[in-house]
Amino acid sequence: MDRVAKKKLTAGLSVVVLAVLGFGLVWFKPWALWVDETVREELPSAAATRTATPTTPRQTPSTSAAPAGPQTVASGKLISHEHTTTGSVKLVRLEDGTHTLRFEGLDTSNGPDLRVWLTDAPVKEGRAGWHVFDDGKYVSLGKLKGNKGDQNYALPAGVDWSAYTSVSIWCDRFDVSFGAAELARI
Repeated sequence: MDRVAKKKLTAGLSVVVLAVLGFGLVWFKPWALWVDETVREELPSAAATRTATPTTPRQTPSTSAAPAGPQTVASGKLISHEHTTTGSVKLVRLEDGTHTLRFEGLDTSNGPDLRVWLTDAPVKEGRAGWHVFDDGKYVSLGKLKGNKGDQNYALPAGVDWSAYTSVSIWCDRFDVSFGAAELARI
């Protein structure tokens, strides 16, 4: 092989290697593993958004009325799957009857395209639990707001939370769970 052909081959291979490297960086986003996003949200207060109803002295509170304030209806502890994940999760019924999923003390790795899923899949330890959450029924509550801290995710109207038994921090890019929690009803 002559010298000019070797230079062309080397240049061509360099272009291919750079293209593959560029694609890999865009697809995997390895820098996200070292970038933390901390979120500190308070539990939403439905009372702050609704209009107060005036009462008269003759009205007395009903004993069958829903308890005032948010009520935790299910909770669980996060376990690690693909990445080390800790913290707790609560499903909270707000005063107005809506439900919010809340992470408290969340600590996991950041990653590409992380989602919060409410699922009907069982939570399994280790590698056996990495890929089970897209096998059954699930509802995506949106993108993970941050990989650390306390955060809330409103359940869409019409979602029957009691049909779901677990929560997963799901990487949609690679179809793998970063961590999950079994929801125990309270």
